[in-house]
Amino acid sequence: MTIVNFTPLPALLGGALIGLSAAFLLYAKGRVAGISGIAGGIIYPESNGDISWRLVFVLGLILGGFIYQFSGLGAGVEHIQAVVSKPLLIAGGLLVGIGTQIGTGCTSGHGICGLARRSPRSLVATLCFMASAIVTVYITRHLIGA
Repeated sequence: MTIVNFTPLPALLGGALIGLSAAFLLYAKGRVAGISGIAGGIIYPESNGDISWRLVFVLGLILGGFIYQFSGLGAGVEHIQAVVSKPLLIAGGLLVGIGTQIGTGCTSGHGICGLARRSPRSLVATLCFMASAIVTVYITRHLIGA
């Protein structure tokens, strides 16, 4: 395997910013920065004043990607393309959404925030995420040959 885009400094900066934003959200709102929970709270709000910060958070995720790309820092990223059909991408997205509901959280909520808080439940969830990812890659690359 050849690493095409080895970018340790932007990756380190990005990881630090994710950690800082997760810590800030926990400090400011007392909430874990789990993306599925934040996005789900837009659709099914817990209270009336609960939607605005969620919208700002999701908008920041979207705008952050565009700002990174158009600032020139994202050079080399424009060649990334999905190598599967749109129906397969949609099916995968739906399965991820179902999985986040079953696992009561997503990789960001459990893997970043939950592990940082030493949550045993998050450790089990993260191990399950990783194991299923390893099995999926093995099946698709070695058994199916995709």
